[in-house]
Amino acid sequence: MKEMNEIRIGESVVGLQDNLVKTAILPKTSGELDRDINIQSNVKIEGAVYARNLIIDSGPAEFLGAVYAHSELHVKNDAAESIIFRKAVASLDSVIALLLKGKCYFGADINAASVKLKNCFVAGSIFAQDVQLENSIVLGGCFASKKLVIQNSITGTFNAPEVSAGGTNYLLYPTAFSVEPMGCLPGTEFFNITLADLGSLFKDETEKPNTGKIRLDIDADSQRTVLVDEAGTKTLLHSYSVASRVLVSDLLNMEDFENHFLIISASLGSQILKTYALNREDGSKSDDLTLENISAFFFKILSGTVQIKDLSESIPFDTLRQRYL
Repeated sequence: MKEMNEIRIGESVVGLQDNLVKTAILPKTSGELDRDINIQSNVKIEGAVYARNLIIDSGPAEFLGAVYAHSELHVKNDAAESIIFRKAVASLDSVIALLLKGKCYFGADINAASVKLKNCFVAGSIFAQDVQLENSIVLGGCFASKKLVIQNSITGTFNAPEVSAGGTNYLLYPTAFSVEPMGCLPGTEFFNITLADLGSLFKDETEKPNTGKIRLDIDADSQRTVLVDEAGTKTLLHSYSVASRVLVSDLLNMEDFENHFLIISASLGSQILKTYALNREDGSKSDDLTLENISAFFFKILSGTVQIKDLSESIPFDTLRQRYL
């Protein structure tokens, strides 16, 4: 890999291959505002990046600073190996990564008019007008001002005027929202894993009692909710939550759950000074809580390699009496 300490290329397109760029790639003149950047393969950029169009042919590629594409950030469909954005990514127009064999990792938020992801992992949230997710994981929220399409994906939560769904999907947080009733293809399933013992599964240990996933019934678990902001403006939403059906949550010590360590470690990976791990019951350490390891774990849940048990809705009366009497 050839080290580059300064970009001095006057052409309208900067092509990088087998390069370690030690500096930022930012425009210094008005003419450089229209400069495109083409990442061919085996590139690492330590500084921030600005481009009119940022096109990534293939990995491995790693961006340690924030990335902004004025028109489009596009990872080609046949891109191989891993492409990692450690910090925030934004585009005035679109962020597209519909990968067929490689993986793309976003270590922070994505902000663009249109976001389309397939086989991608996002440690933060997505803010866009239109969001399309397929076989992808978003640990934060998907916030679309127009439409969200989700298929075979894991999201923290979502909020959009129009939501379409298909396949098997998971929610990390108790509630998600849409303005119009959610449209689902036949066979669509949603599971809420707020009360799943993800920490034990990450450590390859047995899940704790009274934990697991909860099937979300889109019709039965949908309620009309009125949200009021500070100005008093009211917004009518459909909320999708299992909170009304879950009594067992009061019986759990949520502080014993280590789910939050997985989520926080993934989003703060580029900001903490050391790598952490979870402690197993035998005193040994789990795999390091890195962006790559955490994303691999959630992709195993998505593929079914890691199975989360169903949360039993039956609670012995003696347990309830000890808790409340």
